[in-house]
Amino acid sequence: MKYKVAVVGGGPSGACAAEVFAQEEGIDTVLFERKMDNAKPCGGAIPLCMVGEFGLPENIIDRKVRRMNLISPSGVEVSIGDTLQPDEFIGMCRREIFDKHLRDRAIDYGAEIVNGLVTSIEVPKNHKTTESQYTLKYQEFVQGSSAGVAKTMNVDLIVGADGANSRVAKAMDAGLYNFAIAFQERIKISEDKMAYYEEMAEMYVGDDVSPDFYAWVFPKYDHVGVGTGTVVNRPAIKKYQKNTRERVGDKIAGGKIIKVEAHPIPEHYRPRRVQGRIALVGDAAGYVTKCSGEGIYFAAKSGRMAAEEIVKLMKGGSHLPTQAEIENTYIKKYDGLYAPTYTVLDILQKVFYTNNGAREAFVELCKSKYVQQVTFDSYLYKRVQGNNPLDDLKLLGETFGSLIKGYSIAKPDEEINNPVESLKRI
Repeated sequence: MKYKVAVVGGGPSGACAAEVFAQEEGIDTVLFERKMDNAKPCGGAIPLCMVGEFGLPENIIDRKVRRMNLISPSGVEVSIGDTLQPDEFIGMCRREIFDKHLRDRAIDYGAEIVNGLVTSIEVPKNHKTTESQYTLKYQEFVQGSSAGVAKTMNVDLIVGADGANSRVAKAMDAGLYNFAIAFQERIKISEDKMAYYEEMAEMYVGDDVSPDFYAWVFPKYDHVGVGTGTVVNRPAIKKYQKNTRERVGDKIAGGKIIKVEAHPIPEHYRPRRVQGRIALVGDAAGYVTKCSGEGIYFAAKSGRMAAEEIVKLMKGGSHLPTQAEIENTYIKKYDGLYAPTYTVLDILQKVFYTNNGAREAFVELCKSKYVQQVTFDSYLYKRVQGNNPLDDLKLLGETFGSLIKGYSIAKPDEEINNPVESLKRI
């Protein structure tokens, strides 16, 4: 007997899940993606470990960043990257290229691709105790039709990889989460200005560009992505983006905006990531880190991990896993590996991104070679670093000193009064 698995969403999490399912003879895999050339508003940074772990080819990486320029609210600049080895880098990619590559791999293994939008899911009341099928209702896009063709499909298991506004999450009553708005402009600049960003990315902090995050300039193939994000003052996102462009200044002067992108980004896990035989991965599950705002690696990793664990539980297509079985494998393993990373980055964001004094201290601390080493190693290899007691103790003292200095020179933060919209959840 063959069971049918629907993976809803064709980004990194969905594509990596579908790739695993498609290799199993006892599983029919259907991958839904509403927009094949989708370009999510995303910095597009991927860690070095992902290149090897996921077998990524060189031609989908636009730039290899080996230096990061950090700019404080008062304009202090610190360039980091001295601790990187010659073969170490942060990969920069365009999501439309990156996502398509991962989808194509799943298709090559036999996944059926449906270019359509899942609009609703009928969840049987007894789906946790029986093998009753789920019914997906979707609009399949066809050439010449703006609305598409209404269709349905019955499936035995669903993986929700459909992003922050996940319809799968709503159908399974996964609960709500807080979210940021990320806003990015792709800006085409002259070749001589692009030369500055050959191996360089930039990060700006200050309440003028974001009251609780950072702004970025990430280089791509023939342009730069300039963006910012915020949770606490989402209605002001365009003001923060304007201020970001002004802070970057001459480095993008004369550039042409070729694309504008905005999208919600989850701030924490969904309250429920598995219900019956429906499991969430990637942004739909809430797998974006605080402080760095990284989600690509964790999306791909969660999609692959969920699929691998579910495949094992299905025993060659002879068994449908229960909610408890999925939670005790996929969820338990994922949280065991990455909960420390999420916790540490949450703490760092609360300490260093909440006011200008702390932001000045953050940039000051990044002059430390030990801080640079720990930061890059943690990002590149996805392991919480820092296990030298003497250096850690020294760093604690430097942190207090930098905070005192930062508060003494920082300008006051602009007050935010946003009591209604800030309570909104998705």
